[in-house]
Amino acid sequence: MDKLDREILKLLQEDATLSVNEMAEAVGLSTTPCWRRIQNLEKQGIIKKRVALLDAEKLNLGMTVFVQVKAAQHDINWLSRFAEHAAGIEQIVEFYRMSGEYDYMLKVVVSDMKAFDVFYKKLVGGIELSDVTSSFAMEQIKYTTALAIL
Repeated sequence: MDKLDREILKLLQEDATLSVNEMAEAVGLSTTPCWRRIQNLEKQGIIKKRVALLDAEKLNLGMTVFVQVKAAQHDINWLSRFAEHAAGIEQIVEFYRMSGEYDYMLKVVVSDMKAFDVFYKKLVGGIELSDVTSSFAMEQIKYTTALAIL
């Protein structure tokens, strides 16, 4: 990956609706070489997909909750069952296996406390867990999907 590829990636992270012509002009290429670079970045898996970012508040999904989970068991069968169970819950927008005191971190987006309670019952009702704790975000200080491309 060279400087031009990195510039294209920065542009795509800012606005994936830019036309190839607009991106080419911004990075100093003609359209065809720019298009080929984008195709190559997609083929390499560097560009995974292009999506629309939605405003959670305007969709009445203004409550973000970080849920930490301790595994009930630490065998591969339980870990696989939990991963499948949690991945199927649509309110979970990010899902990580962690090191440290808790085994998993879930980022959950819901409309309100009642919706979170419905989510919580679905989470704990589907599989045995050792411990679950939740922290409610009071203010979003920074949010970006853009990666720092050096």
